Amino acid sequence: MKKQDSLQLSAYLIIDKKKKKQILSKEEINFFIEEMVKGTIHDYQVTAFLMACFLNGLNEKETYYLTHGMLNSGFQFPVFDKKTIDKHSTGGVGDKTSFILGPIAAAAGVKVPMIAGRGLGHTGGTVDKIEAIEGFKTQLTLKEFSELLMKYGLVLIGQTGEIAPADKKIYALRDVTATIDNVSLITASIMSKKLAEGASGYVFDIKVGNGAFMKTLSQATELAKSMNKMAKLSKRKAISFITDMNQPLGNTFGHSLELIECFEILKGKGDKRLTSLSVDLAAAMIQLAGLATNFAKARKIALEKIADGSALKELENLIERQGGNPKVVSNYELLPMAKTQTVIKAKKSGYVAGWETEKLGLWLIQLGGGRVQSNAPIDFSVGVYCHAFVGDKLTKGQEILTIYHHDHQLEKVNIFKDKLEKEFLTISSKKVKALPLVYKTIK
Repeated sequence: MKKQDSLQLSAYLIIDKKKKKQILSKEEINFFIEEMVKGTIHDYQVTAFLMACFLNGLNEKETYYLTHGMLNSGFQFPVFDKKTIDKHSTGGVGDKTSFILGPIAAAAGVKVPMIAGRGLGHTGGTVDKIEAIEGFKTQLTLKEFSELLMKYGLVLIGQTGEIAPADKKIYALRDVTATIDNVSLITASIMSKKLAEGASGYVFDIKVGNGAFMKTLSQATELAKSMNKMAKLSKRKAISFITDMNQPLGNTFGHSLELIECFEILKGKGDKRLTSLSVDLAAAMIQLAGLATNFAKARKIALEKIADGSALKELENLIERQGGNPKVVSNYELLPMAKTQTVIKAKKSGYVAGWETEKLGLWLIQLGGGRVQSNAPIDFSVGVYCHAFVGDKLTKGQEILTIYHHDHQLEKVNIFKDKLEKEFLTISSKKVKALPLVYKTIK
């Protein structure tokens, strides 16, 4: 930015302009981001800016400028090659597809650069889950990250401060100022980090429902279109799936249990909905990478990589390369697991009509399966196995949930048991339709 341009700009004038619902220029947004990272713009000014953006909105160009301003605040890889494709999910309860689709896509020849996050609110984090494997190293240098990706085609690390440091600062302030749920701010936050990874395309899994951040289909659709647009404006390929989060995804939620479920699916077993969605997402990655001419052929390839064992082998190799014991995929005793199990059974017959999914996720945090504070440790050993899903017929006394917990938590589990059919689960006397898995696909 030219010196004379910066003299005509100030945080005050930019905030005032957006407060008046005026359109910000590329220079104004870049100035604000650059000065914020330097520390010459104070937190209270950033907060005012975010609230003005939240209330008055950002148009497509402003969202693009904000995304790239945040992207340019840190390190970014150039696009590795056209076969480098990443997936991003907006998160939910039991959302564990990364551990399935990543190995499938890698086995098919896709390079998969996973820079993943930790748990947020009621949702579990990919990095937290993989760290249930003792010794697995998620904190690698960016040099190590790129070398592993180019040599092996699959790598999984935690977010690093070198990528989009502006987003880290902005997100922390959004988190405490009620400015999280804005499509433009969400898009800029996600894409500023994703564009830095060196992928040529993205598959977005936008969750919708009572266990998602996007509660309605219209909200999820708006976000999907925004994410796709930002990718394409940035000369990347993209496809978005809007998928259900009105109940846990798969049978389990809780770190060790979720890993075991992923291992089982890569062995050709496990929950059909989780398998189907993981295969769909992997197929989209294979297609975007140019390794199949259409989605049907890509899906066939994905299923073959499960059937021939090559996807499971990719996951074993990933675990070994990053310091974990690859035998964990066959010996589940290597994972921490709470010794006490409490089975909760139905008090009446009927049909499962609905789960309060977000509440389920928040309750697991009370057992230690998530964080109350950002630096708190996680108990990988606790979790929940879900036996009943929306549309299922229940008979009185049938198993609904199995809780994995410690002996000293029995009282807390019993309280939950008593409240289950009042606060967490709806059982109807009338037949209920099963929920769709994928509501729509947006290209």
